[in-house]
Amino acid sequence: MQKGRVRGLAQRGSTIAYGSFGIKTLEVGFITSRQIEAARIAINRYMKREGQVWIRIFPDKPITSKPAEVRMGKGKGAPSHWVAPVRPGRVMFEVDGVPMETAMEALRLGAQKLPVKCKFVVRPDYAHS
Repeated sequence: MQKGRVRGLAQRGSTIAYGSFGIKTLEVGFITSRQIEAARIAINRYMKREGQVWIRIFPDKPITSKPAEVRMGKGKGAPSHWVAPVRPGRVMFEVDGVPMETAMEALRLGAQKLPVKCKFVVRPDYAHS
């Protein structure tokens, strides 16, 4: 698979589908499987096992690299890690079953683990109680 360029806005996955709150990316970027896992752990840790978390992105793009100090040529390198390409507007994480303040702080901590700017979004039909 070739690297390519990620351009434009998110065509799908731009609305909240499962939870009541989410974080939406404002930038283009590659998010690695490790960054997704770090954000998931940060969100779950703050929510203290109450509520539910959905991860809406999946790292299905292999990134290859050659070992250090290897001469040019001899083909493409082996896959080193996997990334999820994201475009602006993509909802990456969703949470539900917790108060809005808890969700906001949990998703803020999760967003700190990601290499793109994110914003907190709320489901349009969410009843503020």
